[in-house]
Amino acid sequence: MSTENLPQNPEQPPRKPRVAVVFGGRSSEHGISTVTAGAVLRAIDRTKYDVLPIGITREGRWVLTADEPERMAITERRTPDVAALAESSEGGVVLPVDPANREVVYSEPGSVPKALGEVDVVFPVLHGPYGEDGTLQGLLELSGVPYVGSGVLASAVGQDKEYMKRVFTSFGLKVGPYVVIRPREWERDESGARKKIVDLAGEHGWPLFVKPARAGSSIGITKVDDPSGLDEAIAEAQRHDPKILVEAALRGREIECGVLEFEDGPRASVPSEIPPPDTHAYYDFEAKYIDSTPGIVPAPLKAEETAEVQRLAVEAFEAASCEGLVRADFFLTEDGEFVINEINTMPGMTPISMYPQMWQASGIGYPELVDRLVQAALRRSTGLR
Repeated sequence: MSTENLPQNPEQPPRKPRVAVVFGGRSSEHGISTVTAGAVLRAIDRTKYDVLPIGITREGRWVLTADEPERMAITERRTPDVAALAESSEGGVVLPVDPANREVVYSEPGSVPKALGEVDVVFPVLHGPYGEDGTLQGLLELSGVPYVGSGVLASAVGQDKEYMKRVFTSFGLKVGPYVVIRPREWERDESGARKKIVDLAGEHGWPLFVKPARAGSSIGITKVDDPSGLDEAIAEAQRHDPKILVEAALRGREIECGVLEFEDGPRASVPSEIPPPDTHAYYDFEAKYIDSTPGIVPAPLKAEETAEVQRLAVEAFEAASCEGLVRADFFLTEDGEFVINEINTMPGMTPISMYPQMWQASGIGYPELVDRLVQAALRRSTGLR
């Protein structure tokens, strides 16, 4: 579906496509999602699109929010909250579930539901579970509403670090050493599960990184330097996800690369490098978003290294059947080999995020980037493809 194919009434001027920007959500990345939404709302071309901001509270209620991007910023080291932006503390938004009807409805207790008009495309800037993991994408597929970004399978694979690594390995991409501890395994044999982790360290050395298997923005991750810190790290990861992933440390440089879907297929941006932060043990949530540790764009790589990481980023995009956009994260090891760490199917797009910075350095500014993502979604049908 393209902009030109939108239904028109010959007696009325052509209407603009309506874009619903959906943000917030129930995951621990609620605040960063809201910051990203503010950046998208500032950048989207209002002469070309009608925009409908829809927030999802931490409890899961869909609400209409003020179209005020300036209120969606980090202030005093705190991220914004959808509940503070909602136009009503009781009203709710309902998306259509009938593919023949794209009408969005708003209702409040004791009031007649109000139609808000049809939505032509959804721009979901949700991060983490209940939004980036294929759940929202499944709802939109059932509704027949086009959306920005990857479909159900790729979103689910991109959210689950275990299965992401399994997919990459099956396509010949190199990943680092890791073990997975599932919740039933932990409940059934805690000492055996802990031994798996210690054995990983015995083979590859300390430190280890203990992570929630299905979270992002470096939330819930702990760098563990010896066995004494393991229990606390496991408890922190399980606070965000009962399934955890433990990775051996890779010695090398952190290199990221953006992938964007063009009319003729996916292309890679110039890569960036994430230098070790001065005031943090590693590139954690606070280093990324609160203290804004700057990345280096473009990364100081040899020409052949740049070409190789760009090739691998597109290969990862294709391996996971991604659409729209991806940020691919690698380690360039001391022996000159690129090892893929993970992909992010809805990367942070805050003003300081690396994905838009890499495309800015590649000649595509933020407003054009947003426009290309919306147009790619409008070109694509829902359903099997």
